[in-house]
Amino acid sequence: MIELWFDFSCPYAYLASRWARRIPVAVDWRPMLLGGVFRGTGAGDGPMATISPQKQAHNVHDMQRWAELFGAPFRMPASHPMSTVRALRTLLALPSGTWPAAIDAIFAAYWQRGEDVTQTQVIRQALRQAGIPEEVVETAGVRADDPGIKDELRQRTDEAISLGIFGAPAWVWRGGRSGQVGSPEAGEPLLIWGQDRMAWIEAVLAGWQLAGPPPGGPRPFAPEERAAAGKTLDVYFDVASPFAYLGLSQLSGLARMGVVPRLVPILLGALFRDLQQANVPLLTMPAAKQRYVGREMERWASWWGVPFTFPRKFPQRTVTAQRLCVLAAAESDETCARLALTLARAMWAEQRDLEDEQTLHAIISTAGLPESWIARTQEPAIKAQLADNTAAARKAGVFGVPTYVVDGKHLFWGQDRLELVARALAGWTPP
Repeated sequence: MIELWFDFSCPYAYLASRWARRIPVAVDWRPMLLGGVFRGTGAGDGPMATISPQKQAHNVHDMQRWAELFGAPFRMPASHPMSTVRALRTLLALPSGTWPAAIDAIFAAYWQRGEDVTQTQVIRQALRQAGIPEEVVETAGVRADDPGIKDELRQRTDEAISLGIFGAPAWVWRGGRSGQVGSPEAGEPLLIWGQDRMAWIEAVLAGWQLAGPPPGGPRPFAPEERAAAGKTLDVYFDVASPFAYLGLSQLSGLARMGVVPRLVPILLGALFRDLQQANVPLLTMPAAKQRYVGREMERWASWWGVPFTFPRKFPQRTVTAQRLCVLAAAESDETCARLALTLARAMWAEQRDLEDEQTLHAIISTAGLPESWIARTQEPAIKAQLADNTAAARKAGVFGVPTYVVDGKHLFWGQDRLELVARALAGWTPP
């Protein structure tokens, strides 16, 4: 049995609830109050309160894309976010045997029909439509105000925080290698965040402990589709980002589709300043999320079979390194991809300092490129090109790296969206 921690107010939790039907083990539904989790982890009103308009716009597209891929009806309610306290308490007051139907019904009311789930009558009507008997619905509606039900929701929310949960949906596996909950081999609970880690969940159910290679060995990104005729792909990156490094490590998979990625080096810090974002977002996250994201870097590296060690010196200024990538891009996209990965690996797997000129000389030499490029990074034209690339990224809607833009209009953020990028290159028209 795998736990799915959720709140009806989260669109990704709704999408996860749809995918959960396909899991080959029973799902243990774990309601929690997401606002309480945010407050309890020091996230205030949650990440949506502080993200840039560019990221907000991307998130809406991202939700719609996953909904389409999951075959889930989806509509962003005009009144989102709505308080789900009453809906959660009503669920807790229902017999556990009715929960799967009740959860589907309330999620549908919120994310398919956009109904006001703060209203008792809306909740009750949704439950009736799900086939839950009238007397059961009425009893649960009354019990939702019981102090014991209120305490249970608080206790569940506190338990979520104690597990390291900082957002929804959160999957928790307690079965260990044996698959038996509470077995001697179970160890600590394994936490996976998001509706987009389904392959990881399947691997965990097969025995993966989220460390080291998954069962059967590393799974580098290797799409089977070919790119449709005329497709283009721009890849915005800065080697200062660990996720850009991870994305660069898998570019060959996209290239095998028959498309030549156009590498666009940018200066991430300058982009963040333009968007009034924190210069190092990782360091502004709540502690629980920082810990989780740090582990995720290692998990992706293990999953794909690439080396990764968090640098002792972090952050690093990568202005010169990115200007070297500008010079490489002028040679060819392949040269830029090769140099970018070499520089990123130096920082994110080899404990090398990209601020040190001698280190850069050694990297350039090993890559078989002219060491004279180091001096050329001071040329006004090279500086201007990096600035122009960064301005173009902002105009394109880029707010972080890696960002992939298909056909100049479909933007995908993050190395964890490579599957969606491949689908778009193969001919899928994303929302």
